[in-house]
Amino acid sequence: MKKVSILKDLEYKLAKPNVQILLETESSKEIRIAIKKGQIMKEHQTPFPIIVEIFEGEIDFGVQRTVHNLTKGDLVALEGGVPHDLEAKENSIIRLTISKSDTLKRVKEVAS
Repeated sequence: MKKVSILKDLEYKLAKPNVQILLETESSKEIRIAIKKGQIMKEHQTPFPIIVEIFEGEIDFGVQRTVHNLTKGDLVALEGGVPHDLEAKENSIIRLTISKSDTLKRVKEVAS
């Protein structure tokens, strides 16, 4: 068993979203993104499917140039290879589930 808290040691950065691995399983990585109002993650694609959960806050989530407003409690699943981006409409905490084969480095590069 592994236990973590999405709220423990939470920190928002002024210059860019704060991306941290919370835990890894045999098949996935659970990542926390703490993103301040107005910060963006530019358009990108993932090589593997992802799941995005809005734990707190509100974001605009663009998928293939269509914007979807997501709020606390919303979950979306996205296949690999689909262009997407996001902008925080308020300070937000996002839980991102990625494949074990994907890298934290790639996610951090999108957040810069």
